[in-house]
Amino acid sequence: MTELPKSTGAPARQNVTFPSGGTTAHGYLALPPSGSGPGVIVIQEWWGLTDHIADVADRLAAEGFVALAPDLYGGNVAHESAEALRMMQDLPVSRGVELLSGAVDHLLALDEVTSDTVGAVGFCMGGGFVLYLAAADSRVSAAVPFYGVIQGELPDFSGLKAEILGHYGELDESIPAKSLDALREAVREQAGITPDLRLYPANHAFFNDGRPVYDAESAARAWESTVPFLHERLG
Repeated sequence: MTELPKSTGAPARQNVTFPSGGTTAHGYLALPPSGSGPGVIVIQEWWGLTDHIADVADRLAAEGFVALAPDLYGGNVAHESAEALRMMQDLPVSRGVELLSGAVDHLLALDEVTSDTVGAVGFCMGGGFVLYLAAADSRVSAAVPFYGVIQGELPDFSGLKAEILGHYGELDESIPAKSLDALREAVREQAGITPDLRLYPANHAFFNDGRPVYDAESAARAWESTVPFLHERLG
């Protein structure tokens, strides 16, 4: 079995454990005020399961969802870009998808979850994993990648069932706007689904309010479209 990336950083935000990918996985679970609702997987940036990602789960819970953020780094958090890059590269895409599918198993098995499918929202590395997971797991019916980083080739979208709402920054040099044309066309040709990929006058990681590149207006616009999209797709 592939070992999870190692780091000497501070521990991640965790409050739940569950079986996934042949191991005991950890994550952060947030419940809505009503106690039940549709399920959403929240997928971390390359930094790990940080306070920011836990906050996103809390915000989704406040909107009526049961939100689970699985920890893909086994409790470790990166604090420098070089370390984050190493940790991301140490996690094979196939292993990440396996762990995420286990998180979908756990989420759908919860009594608090009222939906038969789940949504997936992810950022940076996690945005890429949203697309990989949705392509591999038909139980994902709503996919929301924020500036998703695709590691290597695009996934095979022939089994995709999810509608896609993507949020990207026009100033993001790591994901050129032109690259979205290839993504859009691949999804359309292979799955017969036209993804809604939106551009904002912002840089990479514009939704992360703990980073200098945070853009409050763009973040608010993206969030205000994400919440109704998830409700519409998940019921």
